Amino acid sequence: MIDPITLEVARNRFAAIADEMGLVLRRTSLSPNIKERADCSAAVFTPDGEMLAQAEHIPVHLGSMPASVLACLDRFDPVPGAQYAVNDPFHGGTHLNDLTIVAPVFVGAHHVAWVGNRAHHADVGGEAPGSMPAHATRLEQEGHVVSPTVAVRDGSWAEDFVIPFLNASRTPWERRGDLDGQMGANAMGVRRLTELIEKEGVERFAELSTALLDYGERRMLAALEALPDGLYAFEDYMEHGSDDVTIRVRILVDGETLTADFTDSDPQVEANFNAVEAVTRSCLYYAVRVATDPTIPANGGSYRPISMQVTPGTIVDALAPAAVAAGNVETSQRIADVLLGALAQAAPERVPAASQGTMNNVLLGNDEFAYYETVAGGQGARPYRAGQSGIHTGMTNTQNTPIESLHTHYPFRVTSYTLRRDSGGAGRYNGGDGIRREIEFETTATLSLMGERRRNQPWGLAGGEPGATGEDWLIHADGERERLPGKTTVEVSPGDRLVVLTPGGGGWGIGTSGGN
Repeated sequence: MIDPITLEVARNRFAAIADEMGLVLRRTSLSPNIKERADCSAAVFTPDGEMLAQAEHIPVHLGSMPASVLACLDRFDPVPGAQYAVNDPFHGGTHLNDLTIVAPVFVGAHHVAWVGNRAHHADVGGEAPGSMPAHATRLEQEGHVVSPTVAVRDGSWAEDFVIPFLNASRTPWERRGDLDGQMGANAMGVRRLTELIEKEGVERFAELSTALLDYGERRMLAALEALPDGLYAFEDYMEHGSDDVTIRVRILVDGETLTADFTDSDPQVEANFNAVEAVTRSCLYYAVRVATDPTIPANGGSYRPISMQVTPGTIVDALAPAAVAAGNVETSQRIADVLLGALAQAAPERVPAASQGTMNNVLLGNDEFAYYETVAGGQGARPYRAGQSGIHTGMTNTQNTPIESLHTHYPFRVTSYTLRRDSGGAGRYNGGDGIRREIEFETTATLSLMGERRRNQPWGLAGGEPGATGEDWLIHADGERERLPGKTTVEVSPGDRLVVLTPGGGGWGIGTSGGN
């Protein structure tokens, strides 16, 4: 038996290693997307790929990272000094921009753990700058595919990995800087974990790891048992032209177990917002923690009582060679909404109304630069407090790029950046407001938008009103105004301006407004 104090110390020590890896990655990367926006995540894993600890980074990254470790384990016998890379959504990845690099940890001859990080590279090739062309229907249109491969040998980049990766990008110098940050972050994680294990001993580390995973499982079992048994169903929609694509879930809570059944969701589509199974699984883990107890250790043990059923070839379990770029960033948000809508019936005192339900992806570039950012919006009101305004919610947890950094790195200017007042849904507690952001272009470039909730409003709960839908406008240099679809790729010219109005969150309850 390991006493509670020792267990808590171990939990925080492992998480601190992941935290430090994330800091190293941000401070040594080159792109504003990683350095400023923190579009990256880090975690520690057991030798067989089960997540042991994570930093509180990005939910859609972290819940799906074990699949990347397992994909590398399936292909390679790990060796000291090596690191392995993958971004292939159908072999351990999520979408091509998110490159995962994992490194085995050896103490003596013993393979004792893995460390890994995932970072969003602003451009990995494909048919549009930013690698999320709105017209894509097949994976190869979105960029360079890295199936599980050896990325680092004896502390140096493997040429058969790094040269094709850099050559595929419109900004290879930036990619190299971000890659070096990823390799250095893993090297730091290996060093810190090795120091810890050498001090504690290999057997003691294994005992602590097992105890921590079992503790996470016990905490989740208790949290699920506290939910009322029952079958809870919900559905919501992705916007596809003039049509809607339906995501459906039935959640069965039975004693200490929870099963989410997505088998009745619509088939995958000829578009780029199909989600792979690992993305759907990460949404499930996130939503259950929201509805139960977010203080439960976020490790593989806590996920053991949770299971999922999906139908291959559907919007939540896409099959190759489908395009999936927006499945990771947009469909993940809707999957989380559907899960939370169902879980609100089981835990009405914990689950908020729908947040903005989109990441409002803005991608801009040409042969000289590639810019990527997600724009925050309104948080759904909670059963006890108004939603926050102008914040990233759901499956993302990034920051904004400071305007000063944008002006330094890119040929455009942010001319307006304010809250979108009264866009949150009314209720006893109001939903948070979205954002109004205006960008003026200084050069010819290709603009891609990947957004949702442009037609279907974020829903309220307990009688609260829905939040406002988002809007995207292109104001041409001659003053002509053009309403853009939520998912589009267009050419822009100097003097053109983009105005993005992000959705507000849904309200909660009927009664006197609780304000924002």
